[in-house]
Amino acid sequence: MGKIASDVANMDLADGGKKRIDWADQDMPVLQAIRARFAKEKPLAGLRMSACLHVTAETAGLARTLQAGGADLVLIASNPLSTQDDVAASLVRDFGLTICAIHGEDPHTYYKHVADALRHEPHITMDDGADLVTAMVHISMDRLDKFNDGQKAVKDWAASLPVDVRKTGFGRVIGSMEETTTGVIRLRAMEKEGVLKFPVIAVNDAETKHFFDNRYGTGQSTIDGIIRATNMLIAGKQIVVAGYGWCGKGVALRARGLGANVVVTEVNPIRALEAAMDGFAVMSMANAAKSGDVFITVTGNKHIIRGEHFEAMKDGAYVCNSGHFDIEVDLVALKKLTGVMKPDVRREVDEYKLKTGKRIYVIGHGRLVNLAAAEGHPASVMDMSFATQALATEYVVQQKGKLGPKVHPVPREIEDYISIAKLASMGITIDSMSADQTDYSTSWEHGT
Repeated sequence: MGKIASDVANMDLADGGKKRIDWADQDMPVLQAIRARFAKEKPLAGLRMSACLHVTAETAGLARTLQAGGADLVLIASNPLSTQDDVAASLVRDFGLTICAIHGEDPHTYYKHVADALRHEPHITMDDGADLVTAMVHISMDRLDKFNDGQKAVKDWAASLPVDVRKTGFGRVIGSMEETTTGVIRLRAMEKEGVLKFPVIAVNDAETKHFFDNRYGTGQSTIDGIIRATNMLIAGKQIVVAGYGWCGKGVALRARGLGANVVVTEVNPIRALEAAMDGFAVMSMANAAKSGDVFITVTGNKHIIRGEHFEAMKDGAYVCNSGHFDIEVDLVALKKLTGVMKPDVRREVDEYKLKTGKRIYVIGHGRLVNLAAAEGHPASVMDMSFATQALATEYVVQQKGKLGPKVHPVPREIEDYISIAKLASMGITIDSMSADQTDYSTSWEHGT
């Protein structure tokens, strides 16, 4: 293992990145408190970490907290369009971190950075989509044929390792953290197939994460990205939200708050019923495609909007994705229907003129619109998500050797600590139960 060299776009941008990091940090008091404790106690001392996350000003706060705890950290981008180049430069120059992330990096560069993160030989990984864990599982199982052409950099590096190293080399991993719905789904599939080799904490499933980050963070930042990219008036538009999980709930709520007529599409009957009872129109995508002005996918699945849907859309419809991967919108099918494609008719907006003459506008190239066209979640909500990440990392280290190779929940005491700390930072106090009330709430045998 050699020292991994940073790979960022332009170190001259560091001054602007430092300002952005400082601005975000002041709105992340819970993470600040954890960072101060980590700096004193060094719970991660001597450990190598590799993190595949969105490289933003908010993530900078988490990276600095892990560093303060003693971790030797390599941070790479989990999405080619989410990196803030000025932040990446500042993390290298001002904080001495190793960053391999460039906004707009091509697939080869992306997977070269994944290989860099793995060459760091991490004891702990942190994922936003399970890319690092998936790569490690394929390598350790000697399933290099599963890597596609875009992943050539990882495949070539893995192929250069001795077979015994490929099969056992990741045995050093203490555990991993996963912060997305998509990633947790992938990891649970690995667990079910018996290929997951180490414990993973499902940070995404923490109430302090998905109740707030997914609902309020994704809700606001998705609409923010659409408005920044298009300068669109949301009021009066028919906005179609595909998926009514926590992200979909947040997007639908924010769109309605700005005056949109919101339609929800779902495959889960309970969530569809919930959306209907929340006052939203619910229908199939086939029907919604005929009347929608703006389409937003937030499902974590593939090909939610397909060729037949594009064909049914009105002229001038907008399409974007706020799920993790860029396959929710089937751009391959759209290109087959297209006569002329005009890239960047506005920043992060591509115009697809179909052979019929109809125009479809795609925002953010089908990638996360809230990061491709805006700045991602506000710092105050990421304060809770990244505090959960930091404390989950400490927990994995404390439980070394005690957690099985499966997906584990975030311990309740971590959730309670973060909630109480966040309330305190907001100047909010709440009631507590008396001993008598606690006994009443936990007993089955008591009087009225």
